[in-house]
Amino acid sequence: MTNPFENPDGTYLVLVNDEGQHSLWPEFVEVPAGWTTKFGPASRTECLEYVETNWTDLRPASLVKAMES
Repeated sequence: MTNPFENPDGTYLVLVNDEGQHSLWPEFVEVPAGWTTKFGPASRTECLEYVETNWTDLRPASLVKAMES
């Protein structure tokens, strides 16, 4: 059985939480509380490209805010 989170042929969503963290999520799995769909559905490759382009600062938003204070 293939892990649905690593299926190269699967259809995915890019989710984002309140901290600005991104996650690839199989389209058929319910989006968990605290996360919203930011991109997709799309191929795994397209979703990875979206994440690489749009999540350039990997620090949680709360850490960024604390460091700016």
